Amino acid sequence: MKRNIILFAVSIFCLIQIVSAQTTVRVSETRGYLIGPGDKIAGKVLGEGQFDFEKTVDENGNIELPFSDTPVSVMCKNEREVKGDFTKLLQKYLRSPQVDVNVTERKSRPPVTVYGEIKTQGPVLLTRQTRLFELISFSGGVTEDAGGTIKVFRTQPPMCADKSEEDSWKNSIGDGLEVPSQMYSLSSLRQGREDANPIIYPGDIIIVERALPVYIVGEVHSPQGIYLKDGGSTLYEAIAKIGGINRDAKTKEITIHRLKANSKDREIIKVNYDLIKAGKQKDVVLEPYDIVEVDKSKDSVLEQILKIAIGVGKTTAGTLSGGISQRILY
Repeated sequence: MKRNIILFAVSIFCLIQIVSAQTTVRVSETRGYLIGPGDKIAGKVLGEGQFDFEKTVDENGNIELPFSDTPVSVMCKNEREVKGDFTKLLQKYLRSPQVDVNVTERKSRPPVTVYGEIKTQGPVLLTRQTRLFELISFSGGVTEDAGGTIKVFRTQPPMCADKSEEDSWKNSIGDGLEVPSQMYSLSSLRQGREDANPIIYPGDIIIVERALPVYIVGEVHSPQGIYLKDGGSTLYEAIAKIGGINRDAKTKEITIHRLKANSKDREIIKVNYDLIKAGKQKDVVLEPYDIVEVDKSKDSVLEQILKIAIGVGKTTAGTLSGGISQRILY
């Protein structure tokens, strides 16, 4: 537990720092680097050079050895495990073989690529198991324009993954024509939630999405578009952010024009801002590309008569001053 707390604290520190330019993560794990097709393996036996070899792992994860009748599987094994297998084979010929095994070339894994609102974009070569939070930290953290979501695209089946990890991605696969992907919450990732911090595999593409806009128009202090940053925004918060509502605003019925799912059409949502402000109605959470329209309130009959009487209505006042009587029938 203590170790996990320390690791989490270190990750938080890294997230807010711009790390030095690197392209490879090289921190040792319990199993270390797991071998895959295309990797090159070298084996040496002390004092028995005839058993030395250097082989490239084939597409099935095997290597062919001259002293073995069958291919030797090295797929998803580390150097220590392959050394153990190699030693057992040699015990048929040698009493106490002193064996050394090394992966001399690592070519089985394409790099992970990090794009979007991240301080250091580009490819990262993984040599061990790595999770999303660590990669975000390694890339310098997110920019100020980052939204609340991170999308992970899986371009190839995860190599050496356990069954639970493979199953978690099966529901993301479409009709076979699209790349499987999953969406993760940046806020949940920062809170240390396990379900928001997946294992990242070679070939994955990570996109930190830009904050999406909403637009507030009409009788507000400063009509404009604002970005929904991490955590989003409610109607009340958004209006406060742009300076509030004008005096003549129609606050009992604010209109939100919201895009329908998978459509360019919009639905109309009516909101009573006065009730929200008074805490009598739940605030509305805004969604990307919402258009919030604040209308100008219409004058009541009494207000119109008052304007005429005090000369506020320019046209009416001008008519009255010209001596031409005007009747109003209500």
